[in-house]
Amino acid sequence: MRVIITGGTGLIGKALANSLAHDHHEVIVLSRNKNKTAGLSNGVQLMQWDGSTADGWGHLVDGAGAVVNLAGESIAGEGFPPSRWTSERKKRIRDSRINAGRAVTAAINAAATKPEVLVQSSAVGYYGVHGDEDITEEHPAGNDFLSDVAKEWEASTQAVEKMGVRRVIVRTGIVMTTHGGVLPQLSLPFKLFVGGPIGSGKQQMPWIHIDDEIGAIRFLIDTPSANGAFNLSAPEVLSNAQLSKVIGKVLSRPSFFPTPAIAFKLAFGELATLLVDGQRAIPKRLQEIGYPFKFAHAEPALRDLIENNK
Repeated sequence: MRVIITGGTGLIGKALANSLAHDHHEVIVLSRNKNKTAGLSNGVQLMQWDGSTADGWGHLVDGAGAVVNLAGESIAGEGFPPSRWTSERKKRIRDSRINAGRAVTAAINAAATKPEVLVQSSAVGYYGVHGDEDITEEHPAGNDFLSDVAKEWEASTQAVEKMGVRRVIVRTGIVMTTHGGVLPQLSLPFKLFVGGPIGSGKQQMPWIHIDDEIGAIRFLIDTPSANGAFNLSAPEVLSNAQLSKVIGKVLSRPSFFPTPAIAFKLAFGELATLLVDGQRAIPKRLQEIGYPFKFAHAEPALRDLIENNK
């Protein structure tokens, strides 16, 4: 099966591309930087694109088995510390997603033989900030910046459904991996013996092991009955305080040094919401269709990641 992945040089994209290539699928990754080959297996074809049109690659959608749209500027920026959300960055975050979605839609519209499925990326931020109530896929969208971005990101490819293409929306939680994302940043204070909860510690942190993130996406591609939105998060959702205790236990470090929420807000501005706020997103639909989680609980997930450097 031919699979086209936009934004395929990011954290999730690389892992997905390598997994598919390992199983001998034809994998084509689209990236605005054709030199970002690090971490991609030899079986993956990398193509450069402008991020906003189907020029130069759209013909590849004709007859493809699946298109996975992950393209969008990083919410937290590249590297550490995270980049603040200036007005300019907010515009780039939004525009990069909308433009990519429109390009994918145009390519599918032009294809004589449509792909079987489009996987549209999104995030649990779609629901906005909540307390400790369970948030399933039926919950309405929030009204903050991340919610608005997620709504527009999802809507950018909605038109393919009228073309007869099955569309799956993956609302991803915090992807746990040692190769980037949030986990290395959360773990660093613990390694320095000053780890602990952030702010009140009550904020819910829906997480998912990188293996399950990739496994769930592939499961949804291969399941003809799967369509609509799915929360990609582990069944065990923890508060920040609970997750801090697990990280401390796995690293054999103390976990009772709290970091005031105001410190993050002063340092990162509105971006601090990624760590000081949250929502208890539950993978209700993913469980209903029978996805077998490899890591449903945080402690074995973190031990696997840290011990095996995944």
